[in-house]
Amino acid sequence: MTKKTELTNKRAIPRQGTSAVAFEAAPPAPDDPLLGFTPVPHKQLRRNSITPELQREFIAHLAATGIVSSAARHIGKSLEALYKLRARPGAESFRAAWDAAIDRGVSRLEATALTRAITGEERMVVSSGRVLGTETRHNEALVMFFLRGRLPQRYGSGGPRPGHPAYEALKAELRAEWEQEQYEERHSEANRAANLQFFTDLRERWKKEWELERKRDIGR
Repeated sequence: MTKKTELTNKRAIPRQGTSAVAFEAAPPAPDDPLLGFTPVPHKQLRRNSITPELQREFIAHLAATGIVSSAARHIGKSLEALYKLRARPGAESFRAAWDAAIDRGVSRLEATALTRAITGEERMVVSSGRVLGTETRHNEALVMFFLRGRLPQRYGSGGPRPGHPAYEALKAELRAEWEQEQYEERHSEANRAANLQFFTDLRERWKKEWELERKRDIGR
């Protein structure tokens, strides 16, 4: 059974708790598989090196917040240094842990947004500069976003539109089938026979008209 992630509201004002970055998850436990990655090796550790301990601390904070800059500040290192470390040979395991930590942050963001869509947001009601109270408002666009994503067959927009790769691919496929059908119809036995009959009848008609014209010329 998956353990539910507990989120902590970082905002002092309760109504700000609906912000997408208002909540922070607890850092992963030391035995969390996320922290079992192989740190980026250093040929020689220096005073400003991002040690294996700092790398794990960075990944843990990134998983809790989902924000790279916040995790970088947490360990006292610059974004430039961390991205350079990420790009180094031997950083494959560190990169995978980084991406997995971001995925946890995205899941946290989705959970927060879903909560907003279901429960709504508390907003102040103001009139003539006076606060009359609060009311719960629902973001209809956010609600439809989740419905279309979760139940596209029911709430989707009716399929891809012109310009969408799936639409253009289907259009090209249907056009190729139509052109093939047209080619086969033009070169079918029935079509050839019909064409032959048409030109035969046309030749006979022209021949009769030519003979009539010839007789008129002789009778003049």
